[in-house]
Amino acid sequence: MTDAPDGPWLVALLDWVVSLMDVIGPVGAGIAIALENVFPPLPSEAILPMAGLAAYRGAFSLVEALAWTTVGSVVGAFVLYGLGAWLGMPRLRVVALRLPLVDPADIDRTVAWFHRHGGKAVFFGRMIPIFRSLISIPAGVTRMPLWRFGLLTAAGSLVWNTIFVMSGWYLGEAWPVVERYVVVVQYLVVAAVVAAGLWFLVVRLRRRRGDGTGDPDAA
Repeated sequence: MTDAPDGPWLVALLDWVVSLMDVIGPVGAGIAIALENVFPPLPSEAILPMAGLAAYRGAFSLVEALAWTTVGSVVGAFVLYGLGAWLGMPRLRVVALRLPLVDPADIDRTVAWFHRHGGKAVFFGRMIPIFRSLISIPAGVTRMPLWRFGLLTAAGSLVWNTIFVMSGWYLGEAWPVVERYVVVVQYLVVAAVVAAGLWFLVVRLRRRRGDGTGDPDAA
C-alpha cells in the first residue's frame, strides 16, 4: 500500500479497500464492488486485484474473495435495477424531454433494443467497464424477471471477477510494484466516458442540423 496521502485518488481508494478488507474480511471486498456497480467511475479493474492480494496474504480464502465480490456485483446491480423499475418508461420519457439533445425516442429505441438482446446484454455487459453498471437500468425498466437478471448478472460477474481477483492472487507481493501504475486505469475510464459523451454530442448535433432543428432561423 502507498503511504502518500497526496497521491492519486485511485491509489487512495485502493488503500481504503485494503483497509476495509483488513477490518471486515471478504465482506469488505463485496461492499467495495457493490459500490463500484452503483458508481461506475470506481474501477473494479483496480479493486478486484486487491481482493486477490488479500487472499494471497491469507486474510481470507480465494473462494471467499470470488464469492463475496460476486455477491457485491449482484447487490449493486439490483440497486440500479430497482432504479430502472421505479423510473419506468413514463418517467424516463419525462426526463428525456428535460435533457438537452435527448429525445424520448432514444428511450424507446434503447428499450426496444434491450427487449431483443437483453439476456446477452446483461451477461456480456458485466465484462464491459461502465456499461456493466448502466445495463441494469434498462433491465429494471423492462422488468426482466428477477431470477433471470440475477442469474445472468452473477454468471457474467463471476467471469469478470475471477480474471482480476486471480491476477491479484498470482501477482502476490509483487502487486505494490504494479500499484503505482494503476492510476492509468483512472485515465482510461475517464477518457472512455468523455469520448462517449463527445460522440453522442456530435452525432446528435449533426442530426439536428440535418432536420433543420438546429437552425436558429428556422420557424
